[in-house]
Amino acid sequence: MANHIIPTQSKPIVPQEGWHVQHLFFSLNHTNWASMEEDQQESARKHLEGTIARIRKHPDTQLLAFSMVGPKSDLGFMILTPDLQDADRFAKDLQRALGPDVLVPAYSYLSMTELSEYTTKEEEFKKELVEKEGLVEGSEPFTARLAEWNARMAKYNQDRLYPNMPDWQVMCFYNMSKRRNVEQNWYASSFEARRQLMSGHAKTGRAWHGKIRQLITGSTGLDEAEWGVTLFAHDTHHIKGIVYEMRFDEVSAVYAEFGDFYIGIQLPLKELLDRLLA
Repeated sequence: MANHIIPTQSKPIVPQEGWHVQHLFFSLNHTNWASMEEDQQESARKHLEGTIARIRKHPDTQLLAFSMVGPKSDLGFMILTPDLQDADRFAKDLQRALGPDVLVPAYSYLSMTELSEYTTKEEEFKKELVEKEGLVEGSEPFTARLAEWNARMAKYNQDRLYPNMPDWQVMCFYNMSKRRNVEQNWYASSFEARRQLMSGHAKTGRAWHGKIRQLITGSTGLDEAEWGVTLFAHDTHHIKGIVYEMRFDEVSAVYAEFGDFYIGIQLPLKELLDRLLA
């Protein structure tokens, strides 16, 4: 039997593009927390604060913290970082930060930032300029419009792969997949049919610009569904509104399967821990 070789030192696991994203939700074991002496609680709280601060200082890493609404969980984190090794270490450090069995995992989700396969390509946009706008390829107006489009797409792609997450108060997370039923198989549809449906779906989303910040992350092969959806808003009415409105799009009404929804409130760390550990 061949010997299994154990690496002597972990190597970074960094994807060729994008970041790893972890959503972590914990429940507080109130019995274990209450059993700790006051000085132990204070020390544990400082340790959690220090752990969060250390992770937030790590290069190319973002850590968001949430007070979770409802009994599904008490405390939530969203980690964005390039190296899967770091994502794994950070998750374990956070779970242990208040002491053994104080923060109990309630739910987690692993995904990655990614580009949409349905985004318009440069050759397609050039064709639109000629056929829909009547511009002559190579002309000054054509070249100017193409340069403007390329700049806009470069920023769009950068924001999709390496996003800067907002400090908006309300966070909603859920996972979703596309159906594979006999009469509702998303993956048996042609690319053009899928692209047309996604175009209408995106148009609905754009109507919520300024009210909703959205990040779609891919999880095929990484977790139980195919995508993770993270929404940020200042008003729960807008979270409720965009999800309701998008369900009437054919891409959702016919093909979408949704997981549980998790709602969190993004707070300053002191206020968050006061609420959690009161």
